[in-house]
Amino acid sequence: MAYAEYGAPNGFVIVNAHGGLACRLDVAAADEVAAVAGVRLISPDRPGVGRSDPDPGRTTLRWAHDVEELLDRIGVERFAVMGWSMGGQYAAAVGHALGHRVTRVAVVAGALPLTESGVFDQLPAMDRYFTRMSERAPWLAQQWFHMMGLAPRLAPVTYGRLAARDLGPADAAVIRGEGFRTFARMSREAMRQPAGAVEEYRAWMRPWGFAPEDLDVPVDVWAGADDQLVDASWPHRLASRIPNATLNIRDGGHFVAHLHYREIFDALRR
Repeated sequence: MAYAEYGAPNGFVIVNAHGGLACRLDVAAADEVAAVAGVRLISPDRPGVGRSDPDPGRTTLRWAHDVEELLDRIGVERFAVMGWSMGGQYAAAVGHALGHRVTRVAVVAGALPLTESGVFDQLPAMDRYFTRMSERAPWLAQQWFHMMGLAPRLAPVTYGRLAARDLGPADAAVIRGEGFRTFARMSREAMRQPAGAVEEYRAWMRPWGFAPEDLDVPVDVWAGADDQLVDASWPHRLASRIPNATLNIRDGGHFVAHLHYREIFDALRR
C-alpha cells in the first residue's frame, strides 16, 4: 500500500479516502492548512490505484482492514477519517468497521449506495458510462483508462484546462487556482494502473457490506451548493439516514473540500 502524508507530522491523525479517478495526491493542496490546523493527514492509494498493489474483487468494507493494517504498522490508534466523492463510502466503511478507533467521519460530496433502487440512474452520464463499460467490457475499459492517462502525461496544461471546462465554474476555479499541472500530476498518478481504475468502478457497484443506518460514530456530511456531479438530494438523504449526522452545505462545487479544508479538519477534531 502506498500512501502520502501531509500537514503536521505529530498532529491529530485524519485518514483520507481519495475520490474516483484520483489517488493519494488528491489532498496535496491541504498540506499547509493541515499543518496550521495541527493535523497529520494520511492519504493511502486504494488497491490497484497509484502505487498500491491490486486486490481484485475487493469491496468497500474490505478497505477498512487495509487502513487498520496501515495504521497498526505506523503506530496510530485513534483517528478520524474523511472521504471525497467515490471515497465517501470508503470513509463510512472505516467508521463502521473500526468504530472503536474512529472519532469522527466526514463524507464530502459522497454518493448513496449504488445498489439501491434508482441511485445509479442519478449518476452523471460519464460515471454511468465508465461503470457499465468496466462491468461489461473490462478489457475495453482498461484500454480507455490507459488512453486517458496519456493526456496528463503528454499535455498536462491542456488536460487541466479541458478538465476545468468540463467540471463547471466552481470547480474550474479550484483547478485554475491550484494549477493545471498540479491537477494533471494527480490524474497521471491516478491512472498509473489502468486495470485499477476499472476495478474502482466495479467495486463501487458492489454492496457496501453495511447501510448508512448502521453507522454509530458521528458523521459530518459536506456538500457544495454548486456541485454539478452529485444529485442535489443525495447529501440530504444521506444525512437523514445516518443516526448521528450533521449536514453542511457550503459554497463550492464537487471540489468543495478545497475551499473549506480548515472547517472540515476542525469538525473532525471535535
